[in-house]
This record gives sequence, C-alpha cells and structure tokens, in this order.
Amino acid sequence: MTDNSFDLLHSASALWFVILASLCVSIAALALTALRTRRIKPGSFGTEPPPVRVVLREFEKNGHSADAALVNWSPETLRDILARELPDAQVIVVSNREPYIHNLRDDHVELVVPASGLVSALEPITRACAGTWIAYGGGSADHLVVDRDDRIEVPPENPSYTLRRVWLTEEEQQGYYLGFANEGLWPLCHIAFTRPIFRASDWETYEAVNRKFADTVVAEARNERPIVLVQDYHFALLPRMIRERLPDAIVITFWHIPWPNSEVFSICPWREKILDGLLGSSIIGFHTQFHCNNFIESVDRFLESRIEREDSAITYGGQISLVHAYPISIEWPPAQLGKMPSVAQCRDRVRKKFGLADDVSLCVGVERLDYTKGILDRFNALDELLKQHPEWIGKVAFLQIAAPSRGTLPAYRQLHEECLRCAEEINQRYGSEGYKPVLMVAEHHAQNQVYEIYRAADVCMVTSLHDGMNLVAKEFVAARDDEQGVLMLSMFAGASKELLEALIVNPYDATMMAEALLQALTMAPSEQQQRMHRMREIVRDNNVYRWAGSMLLDAPRLRKRATIDPGIRPGPSTAANVISILDRKRVAAL
Repeated sequence: MTDNSFDLLHSASALWFVILASLCVSIAALALTALRTRRIKPGSFGTEPPPVRVVLREFEKNGHSADAALVNWSPETLRDILARELPDAQVIVVSNREPYIHNLRDDHVELVVPASGLVSALEPITRACAGTWIAYGGGSADHLVVDRDDRIEVPPENPSYTLRRVWLTEEEQQGYYLGFANEGLWPLCHIAFTRPIFRASDWETYEAVNRKFADTVVAEARNERPIVLVQDYHFALLPRMIRERLPDAIVITFWHIPWPNSEVFSICPWREKILDGLLGSSIIGFHTQFHCNNFIESVDRFLESRIEREDSAITYGGQISLVHAYPISIEWPPAQLGKMPSVAQCRDRVRKKFGLADDVSLCVGVERLDYTKGILDRFNALDELLKQHPEWIGKVAFLQIAAPSRGTLPAYRQLHEECLRCAEEINQRYGSEGYKPVLMVAEHHAQNQVYEIYRAADVCMVTSLHDGMNLVAKEFVAARDDEQGVLMLSMFAGASKELLEALIVNPYDATMMAEALLQALTMAPSEQQQRMHRMREIVRDNNVYRWAGSMLLDAPRLRKRATIDPGIRPGPSTAANVISILDRKRVAAL
C-alpha cells in the first residue's frame, strides 16, 4: 500500500469515526431529551391521556418497571389507584407534627397552618385519600375543638379527612421530641458537626410515646388490614409495634432526613432496636438511593439478616422489607400560587416592607432556624462577594427568613446568637444609611407570605450542610411562574439530584459560593428562563402525588402476593416464599 493510499484510508477512517461519534452523541441527546421531558410517544395510546392502569400495564408488559413518571399525577390519580388497586383500604398517616393547630389568642381560637415541608407534602395526599392523620396535639386550644374521641374533621373550609390528636405530657414531649429525637437522632443523621446527646431517660420516653401512637393507630384502624404511612425519625420503633398488633397491615415508613453511614450510626446506643423497629415496615422509603444504601449497610453490620442487594430487599425475623428511594415533592400546582398577586406586585410589596431600593438585587433564604441549613455559610458567602467585588456594595441585599425552632435546646440558642452577630458584623462592615446587606428576620411566616417573598426574589439560596430533600428549593421553583429568578442549591440536599439546572454549590466553600452568587446576580434573563422552565417541568412531573402514588402502588403489589399465596403476608413471611413469587425483576420494579 502506498503512502498516499494509507493517508487516504486513514482520513476516511477518521471521517467515519467522526460521523459515528456524532451519531452516538445525537442518539444520546435524543434519549436524554425523551427521559428528561418524560413524554409518552405520540400515538402510543391514542389522542387522549391514558388511564393510570393502562400506562402501568403497558409499561410492565414490555418488561419495564411501572414507571410512575409516565403518569400525569394528580389527586384524581391517587383516588383512581385506591379505588382500583386498594378498594376499601383505609389510609392512616402518622407524624409528630399536625397539619392544623388551634391556639388560644385573647378570647378566641386561632387556626394555624404550620410552615412545614412534611405537612405541605402530606396534607394534599391525606385530602386525596380521605384518610386519618394521627399527630401530637400541641396547640393551646387543640383540646377544645375535638370531639370526645379526640378527632376533628379538616380542613375547616372543606372537611375531607380526620385529624386524630394524641396528647403528650410536658415530660413526654421533653424526652421523646426535644430529647432523643432532636438531641439524639437529628444530629446523628445530619453531618453538621453537632455531637448527638443520648440519655437513657429520653430513650425510655421515646419508647413510651411510640407505644402510645401504636395504641392510637390500632384504635383508629377500621379493620386488620389498613395501610399505615409512618413519617420520620420520631417513630423509628412504631412500625414494629404496629406489626405486633396488626400483622396483616401494610406499614410504609418514610424517613425524611438523611440516614448516616454505618460507622456514624454505630454511635447510637440503641442502634439494634431502632433497626429492628424500622424493619417492622413492609416498605422503608428514603429520599435518595444513597440513604437507602447507608440503611442497608447498617442493617448488614448490626443485625443477622438476609440482604438481596439487587432487589433492595431485607429479610429479618421471617419478614421481608423493601428499601426504596421515593424523592418527595410538593403539590402541583401549588394551592398558594392561585391566590398570589403578580410578580411585579410581590416585588413592590416586599421591597417596600424591607426598605429596599429598586436597583438592589434581592437574595433570599427561607427555612427553620437550624444548624443543618447553612445560614451562617451563606452569610459568609455574601461577605466574600462584597470583599472581592466591592462594586456590589449597595447593590445586593440578603433577606433571611428563619422561623424559630427548638429554641429551648442549647445548640439552637447558640445558632440564633451567632446568626445575629454575624449579620450585624456584615452590616457594620458594608452597610450605610438606608442600606443593610443582611436582613435577618427570625419570625414565623404564613405560606402566602413565604410565596410572596419567593416571587419577589432575584436569587434563592438553599445551602443545607446536609439534608434529606429540602422542599424550599421546589417551592421557590413552583412559585416562579414568570420563569425568572435563580436557584442556588447545595450539593448536599437531595433536591440537587433532580434540579440540575440550579447553580449547584458546596456550602463549605465560601469562595465558590461567592462566585456562584456573582453568576446568579449577573445571569441574563434568557438563561434564567431556560433554567427555570426546565426545573418547573421537573417539579410538575415529580410532584407530591407521584411520591405518594409510587408508595401506594407498591402496597397493592405486596397485598396481591398475599392473596395469590395465603401463606404470605405483607408483614411476616419467608424470603424464599416471597422471592419465588416476586422474582428479582418484579421486586426491582417495586
């Protein structure tokens, strides 16, 4: 072969390689677009949107999991699932916090809707399911408005489900909630460098309160087969206690905060009892697969169990529990959004309220006053920005809404004092007459006030040091129907796995945060629109009804297997029996 021929062949090979590579990139881009847009192929099911059961059946028939992303999730979707898949099923939700609080104010009873991510996620679900919500009644007038069975129908304007209140003494609240749950489990599960505190007296109270809630679940159950949705770290022992009393119940436990690695979890003196309690669940849910993996590793290290890693299934004490990721979300469209003024009106009202000039860019943070939220770190980022780019002095302000939380605990009191001190130092360093770079507001705000602030903001900073999901990020995106504004989002919040068009930051790196803040402040409106449009699609498609629906779809699968083989219960059963009927692919589909 001549040199010219070799060169020609080499050039042709290179050209084909370029063409092939371009084709692969194009195919990958099309595939990614299809996945990201979550559209059903036109014509696949005719011109009308297909019923939920048709989509799921068709998808499963083709050997895939019943991907909830293909469904237009709404309250009607949930009702359809319950009516068709779980006829006559009673749904019971258990949480520490109640969705409606009644307080005495002067001589009348005042209704308060708490600003809580858990409540905002679960309340639409319980409405849609016409269920029963069991929670601690902590309002000063809660006992005045319930019936003789401690029940009240809610919401007040349109009653659609039952709120059953549980009464705790001051000692019980101190030991169970403030003590073991929030001085022990909360810092244990969050990498925020606050040492967990474990007291034997707190643990005893935690056990007693979990038992009290178990008694209430049994009392509220209309039959022996309810679906019980246990919420969060306040009730690690509750699933096992329910299982002992209602062995045919389906218990779905959702852990709203991170689960630590097994080495960190080993700190807890009652680690085996906590794992045993949670494994009373039929299904255990976390926000991310990473947290699922940490939980499975903890079980593997501390309990004698059989773990099917491919299936994310744990067999312990003759019972199988599935461990899956269910990313939580918010209602779509948000109920608050339809009641809000225009973005321009919100901007005017917020700026007037806080004395901000029209040419000052507004950055906001909204959360509980908690050491896991990274409030001090965003203050440091603003300080770094103004230090490196002094031209922004007088041109940017940061409004921090920090709802007081757990103020009787020393770590929270110290954080409050540090935030106030840091804000004052920054204001003294860069402020002037009529201008404060940091506005620290440590007050509770109603949901309509929070949404008004979201709509007024140029930048929303969600900089958690460690978080389960963080629904503030999704609420900000949902509030921006003008498709403007920039979201800065911590890489340590579960929401960063979904909202990829946010500016993802490391809150421990003040220099990086300052650079991201500068990028946010100078971002062109067209880029803001592109990013916000995509994030709104994600929040719309992955809404709270999908979160709940995914778990409720798993429940009838377990129950149907029990019908197929009476020897199998959704609780106690042998792994061999379950795996023989639920083959690996079908378990993975759950």
